[in-house]
Amino acid sequence: MTDFVQVSTTTGTREDAEKISQEIVSQRLAACVQLAGPITSQYWWKDKIEKAEEWLLLIKTKNDLYPQLEEAIRKIHPYDVPEIIAVPVIAGSREYLEWIKRETDED
Repeated sequence: MTDFVQVSTTTGTREDAEKISQEIVSQRLAACVQLAGPITSQYWWKDKIEKAEEWLLLIKTKNDLYPQLEEAIRKIHPYDVPEIIAVPVIAGSREYLEWIKRETDED
């Protein structure tokens, strides 16, 4: 199992994206959150295809923090079923991965 993951989630507004970002970084559940957007998402919802403008959050963290991170996102995320997906980081620069570890370690 990898030590690091990149988690993604989307929100309908920049304000919600910034709120989630601020909360999880301040709790040291993530070393970094990048916001991208607006993006266009097309998806199935309640038996029909929807299209929405959203903001994408790319969250860098340690794998063992994922359960806490997911819980923190769910507490403040406005969606009924938020996208919260973690993908393993299979490689990365040693310095960057050490930085993620340092910034998410409890002191």
